[in-house]
Amino acid sequence: MPATRTLLLPLVRAALAGTSALALVASAQAQGPQQETTSSGDSTALETLVVNGGSGGVITAEGYVGISSATGAKVDTPFLETPQSISTVTEQQLKDRNPQTLLDALAYTPSSRVGAYGFDPRFDSFTVRGFDVTYTGVFRDNLRQPGAGSSLFKTEPYGLEGVSILRGPSSALYGASGAGGLFNLISKRPTEETLREVQVQYGSHDRYQGQFDFSGPVNETDPVYYRLTGLLRDADTEQVGVPDDRAYIAPAFTWKPDEDTSLTILGEYSRTKTGGTAAYYYDTTTGKVTDFFAGNPAFNDSIQTQGRVGYEFEHRFNDTFVFRQNARVSTLNIDADWAFAYAPNAVDPTLIDRSAGTFDERLNAIVIDNQLESNFETGALDHTLLTGVDLTKLRWRSLDGRGVSPPLDTKNPTRGDAVSPIDFQTRVVQDQWQVGTYLQDQIRYDAWTLTIGGRYDWVSSDTDTTDLLADTLTTVSQTDKEFSGRIGLTYETDFGLAPYISYSTAFAPNAGLNLETNQPFKPTESSQEEIGVKWLLPNSNTLISAALFNIDQKNGLYYEVVNLPSGPANIQVQRGKLRSRGFEIEANTSLDNGLSLTAAYSYTDMKIIQGPAGTVGNYVSSVPRHMAAIWADYTLPEDGPGAGLGFGAGARFIGSSYGNDANTIRNSGRVLFDAAVHYDFAALDQKYDGLRLQVNATNLFDRREPVCSAGFCYRDQGRTVIGSLRYNW
Repeated sequence: MPATRTLLLPLVRAALAGTSALALVASAQAQGPQQETTSSGDSTALETLVVNGGSGGVITAEGYVGISSATGAKVDTPFLETPQSISTVTEQQLKDRNPQTLLDALAYTPSSRVGAYGFDPRFDSFTVRGFDVTYTGVFRDNLRQPGAGSSLFKTEPYGLEGVSILRGPSSALYGASGAGGLFNLISKRPTEETLREVQVQYGSHDRYQGQFDFSGPVNETDPVYYRLTGLLRDADTEQVGVPDDRAYIAPAFTWKPDEDTSLTILGEYSRTKTGGTAAYYYDTTTGKVTDFFAGNPAFNDSIQTQGRVGYEFEHRFNDTFVFRQNARVSTLNIDADWAFAYAPNAVDPTLIDRSAGTFDERLNAIVIDNQLESNFETGALDHTLLTGVDLTKLRWRSLDGRGVSPPLDTKNPTRGDAVSPIDFQTRVVQDQWQVGTYLQDQIRYDAWTLTIGGRYDWVSSDTDTTDLLADTLTTVSQTDKEFSGRIGLTYETDFGLAPYISYSTAFAPNAGLNLETNQPFKPTESSQEEIGVKWLLPNSNTLISAALFNIDQKNGLYYEVVNLPSGPANIQVQRGKLRSRGFEIEANTSLDNGLSLTAAYSYTDMKIIQGPAGTVGNYVSSVPRHMAAIWADYTLPEDGPGAGLGFGAGARFIGSSYGNDANTIRNSGRVLFDAAVHYDFAALDQKYDGLRLQVNATNLFDRREPVCSAGFCYRDQGRTVIGSLRYNW
């Protein structure tokens, strides 16, 4: 693609979003020359091939450096003007690191704690600034992606063109979101330019995968564009009885009859097969995690099917008003059997008793967001006023049964044993409605930007719990309402430095049921004070950001081992009050000498202010005070002897933490190393243009230490090596 096209596309895209984004992109272009985009798509040029930016949070980026997104304000806003800590995982980062899970994709972002539950391909569970965001902090295309119980939507990284991360309470615009912030997963969208890619992969544990990504105009005359992304994977994992199979397809279409109107339809369907449990047996007598699989390979299937279809509509009436409506319908079904070894057999010490269970869950959700953006002036002040109303309707149904499995034989630990059929004993159905109305004004005066916004939510939950054995029904109804707000002030200097200060709150209803009390969860409330600085270095494609924060939260959800009538279980519980204070710094750069780098450090002091006896004043389990990560990718010069060859390397430091809230178990600190090597065959001959070989290794030195969270212990995921051969044309 000619370099002139690379420079023009960002200007067209930014103009659709507003003059502030246009000015920043133009400024970024003026700071240095842009690289050409090759047919293989590997460059540091601005990633702006999408037909329309919309309000789904699409990232304007240059290599590893995010410049603007709608994630922080629901209208495309330069990161320098967003009065809150914000990060991006750009499309180029995803290509270079080839993550296989959402946790892999987030591993190098500041304050993101991944791996707290060790090896577990079932869920994308993680914390930010010490707070769990698994249920309330994951958004898809700027719309809430709900979760309840074990019903959590799985994310296929190949279906993403990036991730935007807004840290801290953010309910002033988004409603149901937690104290840690939100992660906006941005789906691949149709492109103006023709895009064709096929790829095959082979890796550790007999991993076979094929994938494709096609996009472009439907024909030469109609303003209709398409994208079709898919993959098929057959794979085992490091744990016997736990596969990692997936089929995934994601169609998308955009209709753009004129420059003022666009409609994008986004769809997805996937089927994933893995295990009902992936844990190793934890010997409570020795306090150590063994190498014995705690489950039963013959009774350990988990099949999850999920689908979603939604749209993003935008129409600009004139220079003042823009209307948007984003909506999505999604459904998820998970059917799983599991077994769990928990204690030595009283008669034969070579056997370990195992409990067993089965569950069938379904989650249906409808989310719709209506927005009106108004751009106007009042004297010397420029306003971007956003008003909106959004609705979330959620229905969660869970069938659950508990039983026993034959004991684990430590002399033959990989043997599968037949389990007698287990009937469902409990049925839970929860219906939840949430309606929120919000208003935000971005007021600009000279180099100052004042962002002020507020939102009011009404939430209604009805929960029916049926004891199928006793044939009894318990109904609980709950109504919640709350105001959330944010106010922030930013000042942008002529040399790209932008200090800011902000205060924000969050209010999040919680789907699901507290199995210990058989009551629905109370809403989680939080507030944050934050001060920080962002610096887009002049004449260098480099963004550095730093922040100090203080977050108070009450009624948060966490997992703990609780003794239920059916036996010990690792379930969600609510705590009284938590406080997180800390500091984080991040740097991202993509230079024209072939070097791209991302680096982050975070310090988090996370304590229990109010909670169970014996925990007040203690540190929250599995939240390290120190974390750091660095990843660099370097491609050798095109005119040198190693033309076409490139290397990547990364290190992730996870500091020590406590393994329970009583602070009697301690997780040791560790450093995990990742690496990559890639080669573009076009360096041999132009007839191979678009052909690229890449090998990625995660946890290169196979460090597999125990990690404990909420009093239960796991083991780090071991080394994985994946080779991929990609062809673009």
